[in-house]
Amino acid sequence: MEFGKFFRVIKKHKFTLVLVPIFAVIITYFLVHNQPDVYSSQAKLATGIVDQTQQHILSDALDLQDSKINQQFSNLIEMLKSKRMLDQLSYKLIIHDLTSDRPYRKPSTLLSQLNASAKQHALATYTDLYKKRHALSLFNRDQNGLHKLLESMKYDDQSILKTLLVYRVQNSDYINVQFDSEGAELSAVVVNTLCTEFVSYYTLLVKENQRKAVNFLGQLLQTKQDTLNAKMLALKQYKIKNHVLNLNEKAKSLYGQMSDFETRREEAERNAHATQSAINDIDKKFDPAARQYAESDKIADAQKVLSTRTQLQAVTDAYVQSNFDPRYKQKMDSLNGAISAQIGSLSDRYVLNPLSTKKDLVDQKLSLQVQNELAKNSNGSINKELNRLNTKFDALVPHEAATQALESAITIASQEYLEILQKYNQANMESNFSTQLRIIEIAEPGSAQPSKKMLLVIISGAVSFVFCIAVLFILFFFDNSINNASELADRTKIPVLGYLNLLRNKEIDLKTVWDNNKAAGETRHLRYLIQSLRYEIETEMGDNQVLLINSIEKEAGKSFVAINLAYAYASVNKKVLVIDGNFSDPGITRFTKTQYYLEDLLPGVLDKSFVTGDSMIRVIGNKGGGYSLLEIGGEQIVTEKIAALKTMFDVIIIEASALNTLNRSKEWVQFSDKIITVFEAGNSITDEYKQHIQYLKQQSNKFIGWVINLVRPENDEQHY
Repeated sequence: MEFGKFFRVIKKHKFTLVLVPIFAVIITYFLVHNQPDVYSSQAKLATGIVDQTQQHILSDALDLQDSKINQQFSNLIEMLKSKRMLDQLSYKLIIHDLTSDRPYRKPSTLLSQLNASAKQHALATYTDLYKKRHALSLFNRDQNGLHKLLESMKYDDQSILKTLLVYRVQNSDYINVQFDSEGAELSAVVVNTLCTEFVSYYTLLVKENQRKAVNFLGQLLQTKQDTLNAKMLALKQYKIKNHVLNLNEKAKSLYGQMSDFETRREEAERNAHATQSAINDIDKKFDPAARQYAESDKIADAQKVLSTRTQLQAVTDAYVQSNFDPRYKQKMDSLNGAISAQIGSLSDRYVLNPLSTKKDLVDQKLSLQVQNELAKNSNGSINKELNRLNTKFDALVPHEAATQALESAITIASQEYLEILQKYNQANMESNFSTQLRIIEIAEPGSAQPSKKMLLVIISGAVSFVFCIAVLFILFFFDNSINNASELADRTKIPVLGYLNLLRNKEIDLKTVWDNNKAAGETRHLRYLIQSLRYEIETEMGDNQVLLINSIEKEAGKSFVAINLAYAYASVNKKVLVIDGNFSDPGITRFTKTQYYLEDLLPGVLDKSFVTGDSMIRVIGNKGGGYSLLEIGGEQIVTEKIAALKTMFDVIIIEASALNTLNRSKEWVQFSDKIITVFEAGNSITDEYKQHIQYLKQQSNKFIGWVINLVRPENDEQHY
């Protein structure tokens, strides 16, 4: 439904949709038909970013992500289109035009006005800026003038960018540079100059960065080498100062000796315990008197044994302290043999007591006592040696910690040195290679491009047509006006009894409308609509007789509706009274030129001759002046007169003023049976309308619906 309305709007403005594109096409044609031909030239740059054939031996593997690759290409493209590059191009172009007899472009008005000295000054300034790669300062008055000179020749950066196209060729390693201008030679020169300047600048920039990197890494490498040498020297001096040769080997040797002495100490303790236990067992078997007898006979021999045993103990200590030197082992064996001989001699000279039978036990005890003493003495010597070895081992721990710290620092310094050395070698090697960016295709003067004049003309027509459609759609979308009965019913939720169509003729003869033989076309359609409205009103009124017709605003067509409705009732043989109750604008009174007025009727006596005659329609007008009904006659008088008129007429139609006249319209409501409100098509429901609509809804027992007037043919829901 909404699309149908929109198509009707388009149909209404069909001439606009045709004329506007035609005018746009004509204007575009005159604007573009004198434009010069366009020549295009392009060059191609190889970057070496994704082309493996351009990678040298130190280049990283081609494992870059697409985002990283795209970023590198974007950086190159933006650098090529930067103001620094375009300024260099601008200087080259203007220098050529100032020094050549064949300039690329026709001299502008500003350039033609320069004298010889001014041109010489401009040439010197441009040349100096080109060599120094500096931009013009717009804050400087002289250089600002030179910039305006570039603008006049369209050699400035903004003018060049308008037709300069720089892009990556799909996913390849190449960048295309394209420029369009009115001259074939100019297009080729711009592209080649820009590419040459860019490659030169990029090469200079890369080499300068590589030189700085090599210098920085060289200085850093020297610093790391000095640090490494200092740490190695500190370790060397520490070992010399503390007599440290090889801590690991020395610690292993001490640990082995300590383990050997631990084993010997355990063996000596075991022998001491064993021999002491055996001696204690033998002592339990001797009688005290017999032991005294036997020992007194062998005192001299026992003293020899003790002397030899003392010598054996000294040799044993020397043997342990010498880390078990074999030379001391022979002496120990010799002393052990001497002790054994002395003990044997002591046994041979033993004088037995007749009461004693334990000769063998005495000899065994003496031998065990010698072994016990040897075990105890060797245990003491071993403990002393173990204490000495532990002391030496403990002294190694601080040296080990210090040397480990120094060696760890040397390891880290050496690692850092090797990493910096690798980077330095790589940077130094890369600085000797040429840059990968180069021109592989130079631009050549091309032929004129196909003319786009006709395309621009067609586009202008199409764009203007679409623009008109868009404007009409926006107007339609934001249009809140009500144009037919269905829209009015939807917006107000109040029934619409009927509508009246808009007539093309401003003047209308009611006799023509209601003459069956003469009415035709839209006039005949109007009569059908009024007859339909009369039927709907008659159905709603039932036995009621007084119908009030009002509107929300003035000039909605109340008078037209009231008079035509009176003719419609008269056509069905009903006697109709039309009362012009609009004291603000008595249109019916002026139209009918009646001789009867409310100002005379209400205060006076009703003249019954008023209703005599053959006419089925009678009209009571008013003299205007802005009065209200109750100001002319009281409520009781008006009620009585309305009641009297009901007996004389079948239908009484009252036209009241608009609701925005407040009481002058609302005073008629209390004297009417039913109310219809005329709404002019094309109006919108504003906040003021909503207040009056709410008032009408409150009159639900009297208000029966709308009548929409002046409906345009395109919004007419019926056909004739």
